[in-house]
Amino acid sequence: MEYFESLCRQHGLSRTVQRRTIFEALLDREDHPTADRVYDLVKHRIPGVSLTTVYRVLDRLVEIGVISKLCHAGGTVRFDPKMHQHHHLVCVQCERILDLEDEKLNALTLPDVRTQGFEIHEFHIHLRGICPECLRKRGRKGAMSSARQKRRTRSAVRRRSKCP
Repeated sequence: MEYFESLCRQHGLSRTVQRRTIFEALLDREDHPTADRVYDLVKHRIPGVSLTTVYRVLDRLVEIGVISKLCHAGGTVRFDPKMHQHHHLVCVQCERILDLEDEKLNALTLPDVRTQGFEIHEFHIHLRGICPECLRKRGRKGAMSSARQKRRTRSAVRRRSKCP
């Protein structure tokens, strides 16, 4: 919480009940909630809070670097309070996102993109597949063929709402 308060002061933001409560709600989660889910979590703790306020606060917390916004192909925007280098496993069926800590991925040599006029500031890898719960629901123990998985992934992407 000290870090949160320090960044608010640094950016000239008052530490409102809404900001603090929404940030605390995110800290307690590991499921990378959507703004709608955050709203469901805080609406009982902040009487009269609107969904619009939750969206604004989340966007502001992203701007000041307290949380990050996750946007993966075919999915809804999610929020992550973990700001250190880590990656994600994304389920193409239920959209569940799991954190993946892997030093080998962190140490990847990035391509030289200067010739394209691009400057890389950071990178996060999203590995798409099927989570253990969805595999269990399907009664499968092994992975499906890669061609079948690609078809299923493309189909799942078309059904999901897109990130902005």
